[in-house]
Order: sequence, then structure tokens, then C-alpha cells
Amino acid sequence: MQNNSLPLKKGGFTFKRFFVAHDKSPMKVTTDSCLLGAWVPIDSAPQKVLDIGCGCGVIALMLAQRLEHDNSQIDAIDIDMQAVAQCQQNSQQAGFTLINAINADINQFQLSYAVGYDLIVTNPPYFESAVDCRNSQRQLARYTECLNFQQLIDTVKRLLKPKGQFCLVLPYHLSNQFRLLCESNQLYLFQLMNVRYSADKDFSLSLLAFSFIQANKIDEQQLCMRDGDGRYSQDFRKLLADFYLFRK
Repeated sequence: MQNNSLPLKKGGFTFKRFFVAHDKSPMKVTTDSCLLGAWVPIDSAPQKVLDIGCGCGVIALMLAQRLEHDNSQIDAIDIDMQAVAQCQQNSQQAGFTLINAINADINQFQLSYAVGYDLIVTNPPYFESAVDCRNSQRQLARYTECLNFQQLIDTVKRLLKPKGQFCLVLPYHLSNQFRLLCESNQLYLFQLMNVRYSADKDFSLSLLAFSFIQANKIDEQQLCMRDGDGRYSQDFRKLLADFYLFRK
């Protein structure tokens, strides 16, 4: 929730430390992406990070803020040229020089194995093609026809370092299916947060973290975004405290 007492720009989302313009990106700033950007475990201070399908760059920008003192490099890649241009512009205006925006199809993107990624993050497309979107840009961003789950996992296996971590956000009802597919590809869940909009709602989102190393015990958590009165919960406020302009 943004603080209405501050002058807020149009065409994007105002965070505490930066503004994310999204008027030229097919996918806008979403709660899904904000949750992922704030939640991704970075205790190991990853030096090389990849954001797949970066869009306007919100996840990359949030990670840049969290990693700005760790000498990290973030490659933000998207198949849409306008999204990449907007991600680069947002990064420059925020003053984050550690973000490198790349216009490419991740399925063809190559990187030397010796310099693979310590962390890969994504808010991936997850809709099966049914009704066409009004434009091809949004079609690519929302639907799995250009990056299905197996292609995503193959990409992670190709680009992630042996001790690296892979994190993403998915609709809750798809999370177990994706977890089983990862396990069949030797990627193992080690941290999980299931999210519900309010206490009277079912889970709607899952934040998942995988690695090639099988954990003895999975760190499982839950988050309820809103209290019974409709206000953001203390847990949600704590998670997004460094980013959101909450009303007092």
C-alpha cells in the first residue's frame, strides 16, 4: 500500500527508495513479484544473479537494494525489447549499477558453465494458452507457450552453479506439480512460503526455493497478507518493510 501523502508518479509503482515505471512493459508490478523480491533467501550473498523474464525489473531492483553492498551482478533478461529498455531505465534512475538488462530468449541464452549463476529468480509465465491476449507482448509474458515448466527447469539446470539456488513464485495450485517436476530433474525444495490473501481465504501463492542439494528438512512457512479488518498484517509489513510505503 502506497502512502497517499506523498506525490506519487503515474505509470508505475513508488517504493521507498525507487520508482518502477511499468507503462511500457507487458507485465506490471505485481504483489507476486514484490513478495518474491523481498523473500528470496540471500544469506550466502550471491555474486552472480539471473532474473528470468524480468519485465519492468521490479524483482531485479529489489534484489539490487538487498545486495548493493555485496559486490553482486544481476543479469535481468527478457524476450521483450521494450520491457528490457524499461528495466534498464528503472535501474539507472534508481542508481543501481549492478543490474545488466539483456534482450534475449532465455532458451537460447548461453553462459560459460565456469561462471554460472549463484542465484536464479523468476516470476514465470504459468497460464496455458486459451484465449489470446490483446497483444503479443502480454501473450509472451503470461502464457507458457514460450517458456513452459520443463524449459524453465532445463534452463536452470544449464545455468545454475552446483551450489546455487533457484527461487520463484507460483499460484499455490501449481506449486506441488512444479515441485515434483523439479525433483524428477534433481532440483530439490529447501524453503517454502505459502501465502493467503486473508485468514478466511485459501492459499493463493507459493514462494519456492530449490537447489541441487537435497535438504534434510524443508523450511516451511505461511504468510497471511491481511488481517480480519482488511489491513496488511504485521508479517506482511515486516517482509516488505524495506520497500513498501505503508500507511501508519
